Amino acid sequence: MNLVAPKRCAVYCRVSSGERLDQSFNSLDAQKEAGLAYIARQRAEGWIAVPDDHIDPASPAAIWIGRD
Repeated sequence: MNLVAPKRCAVYCRVSSGERLDQSFNSLDAQKEAGLAYIARQRAEGWIAVPDDHIDPASPAAIWIGRD
């Protein structure tokens, strides 16, 4: 039996602008859904999604890389 060591994985989501974040399903939701689906497909490799998540819709990418 070949055991694979578990690999805890988190989905990182970020928003590039605050537009449309008030919709019931937005780009952050889509990013998280896609990330969790990708982790699930890697289950045979030991990937496990961590139960907690942190999404900060108030931090556009432009802030982090110094753009105006």
